[in-house]
Amino acid sequence: MKILVPVIGAVVCLGLGFLSGLSTFESIEGWYATLEKPSFNPPNWIFGPAWTLLYLLMGVAAGLIWNCGIDKPGVKTALVIFAAQFVLNMLWTPVFFGKHQIFAALVIIILLWIGILVCLIQFFQIRRIAGILLIPYLLWVSFATVLNAAIWQLNH
Repeated sequence: MKILVPVIGAVVCLGLGFLSGLSTFESIEGWYATLEKPSFNPPNWIFGPAWTLLYLLMGVAAGLIWNCGIDKPGVKTALVIFAAQFVLNMLWTPVFFGKHQIFAALVIIILLWIGILVCLIQFFQIRRIAGILLIPYLLWVSFATVLNAAIWQLNH
């Protein structure tokens, strides 16, 4: 039964990530293709697999924390922080790709990065492996923040 919660967490994160990503499809070939991008911009095909893995890791990490017991000190707080950073994650894609608001997306991703860091620290204090599972997410969003900033600078 304990395995079920991380699996559900992974499925929920993947599903919400997929829904958020729906706003990218039209923009990738249209608006995004017209933007100037820095030399370190990865090919478009890398984003889908990267985010799939990251959503899986996030969901498993959140499930592991939930399994620690909602009444255990720090668990509720950690899950609220996780939810808050996840909302920012879900918000970035439609703001950047849907609304074409590069600077607003940059503000969101900076807040997201802070939220991930705080969440990672909270998770690590409760269950070390859950914090470790968020490290690739923090690293990817660090790169994405630099990429977002560079795209904004090249296109404003």
